[in-house]
Amino acid sequence: MRSLPPALAGHLAGGVTTLCRCWMLTRRDGVVFGFTDHDRDLLLDGVTCAAASGLAPSEAERQTGMAVSTGEIGGALTDTRLTEADIEAGLYDDAEVATWLVNWAAPEQRLLLDVTSIGEIRRADRTFIAELRGPMHRYDQEQGRLYTRACTADLGDAACGLNIEALAVNGSVSETDGRLGLTVAAIASVGAGHFTGGRVTMTGGANAGAVRMIQQHGEGGELLLWEPLPAPIVPGDALRLYPGCDKEFATCGTKFSNRVNFRGFPHIPTPDFILTYARPGEGGHDGGLLDP
Repeated sequence: MRSLPPALAGHLAGGVTTLCRCWMLTRRDGVVFGFTDHDRDLLLDGVTCAAASGLAPSEAERQTGMAVSTGEIGGALTDTRLTEADIEAGLYDDAEVATWLVNWAAPEQRLLLDVTSIGEIRRADRTFIAELRGPMHRYDQEQGRLYTRACTADLGDAACGLNIEALAVNGSVSETDGRLGLTVAAIASVGAGHFTGGRVTMTGGANAGAVRMIQQHGEGGELLLWEPLPAPIVPGDALRLYPGCDKEFATCGTKFSNRVNFRGFPHIPTPDFILTYARPGEGGHDGGLLDP
């Protein structure tokens, strides 16, 4: 059962209420924004909750037990602090949203209703709808060590141990379709597939600072991205390319010479292998090591 602060409880018992809702949005980089559905700005804990911000809540669903509670918040991109470019760049991914019930006549009288995280964000015609996920959604995420044939480390992280910056290549866009396809002359001589599964960080132009994953690396330095960048790509845009890793044991050795840090279990038998049986004349059943 939720306990109401005495002052707010007295206000609610008075018969006439002056209530509104406020949202405190905290991004992962520590930036905090405040919003309210009241018709004037309110100050909460030193943060100005802006009125007429275009934010509006929708129906929220609450579950008992371990089920994930969900809801939505949406509106128009009317607040100058909420920009389409920032949303596209992922700055609001997994941001924390605290929802408060506030007496706008005395903002110190308030009740924390919920703390959620922003999930999927849908945008259309300068409006957005953000999914709000309850804290139980953290239990849907994989935790701890996974026993898989493929490596569980990310290329260049602490578990992998490689200095990924030493493997990166600087260059610029020589040709592009403006969205997903581009050609980088600096890697024209690099074999196809080297950057497949890697990433590109834009270091110049309108997309400076944006990062995208590489879907395909073809001959002659041709690259295909998984997602378009916030602004159109133009020839001359500077970038930095990082190679891709398919997380296979053989690749770890031949491409990166890093088998000692491989974080998978390449000798785990597959279900097909477990269900097979020896056949006369088949060979290879001498008790030796399996070929990785």
